[in-house]
Amino acid sequence: MKNIDDIIQLALKEDVGGGDITTGIFVPDNIKFKAVMKAKKTGVVCGVDVAERVFKTVDPSIKVTKYLKDGDRVRKGSVIMRVTGGKSIMTAERTALNFIQHLSGIATLTNKFAKAVSGFSEVYDTRKTIPGLRDLEKYAVRCGAGKNHRKGLYDAFLIKDNHISSLGRNYLSELSGRIRKARRNRGRKKIEIEAKTLKQAKEFSKLDVDMVMLDNMSLSDMRKAIVFLRRRKKQVEISGNVNLRKVRALAKLKPDRISAGKITHSAPALDISLDIANLKER
Repeated sequence: MKNIDDIIQLALKEDVGGGDITTGIFVPDNIKFKAVMKAKKTGVVCGVDVAERVFKTVDPSIKVTKYLKDGDRVRKGSVIMRVTGGKSIMTAERTALNFIQHLSGIATLTNKFAKAVSGFSEVYDTRKTIPGLRDLEKYAVRCGAGKNHRKGLYDAFLIKDNHISSLGRNYLSELSGRIRKARRNRGRKKIEIEAKTLKQAKEFSKLDVDMVMLDNMSLSDMRKAIVFLRRRKKQVEISGNVNLRKVRALAKLKPDRISAGKITHSAPALDISLDIANLKER
């Protein structure tokens, strides 16, 4: 991720600003800290390297020993890393924890979805990410055994209901012409279209698209649509209010992918702590 250092700098600027005034005045300069970062819940860890870079950005003399890597499973009490250095550890602590807790939360929730659909389909993320953190959040999805959908509006076509409604009543003929234009101008880009109903799914199967997204349709209609679309050799994505309770049933329909915004926008942070293990004068 090319912009990770920029993201870290912005996060530190937000938190530290002109300086950590409390640590600067109230913590003696001659104290050496030895801290241990531990998981307090079971999950999938992600952001180990990011947390290390936060500490090193604040103070290059800080020493970090990592015991786990991104994508590893953790249990309550698992030691993720040990950190040794001066009082600047306190300055970096919250930013480092914010990153690793948030990313580990995404990886953990994604892994639950991935296990639920295993053997039938694959879980994909969406663009429902925190602005500025998309690269990191999509990386966390991969660490949790999920897959990445398009990164942004520029790397794949996704024709959604608002695009379709803008074309008026004769949207099918308009779509055909515009898809031809897309193939001419951006031939290597995949083209996907969103269907809200079984009728639309059948209509869109005639278009020169790579994939049809079945959005917020009933289980019965999705089953029928998938059978129909397979005959037309179209790939199928299921989307819309996908949660852990129903994702297994959706996966058993055997779509090519299931996209779930929840794995990024609603993932709870994984509880991780940084505790001072030893203090001694230099």
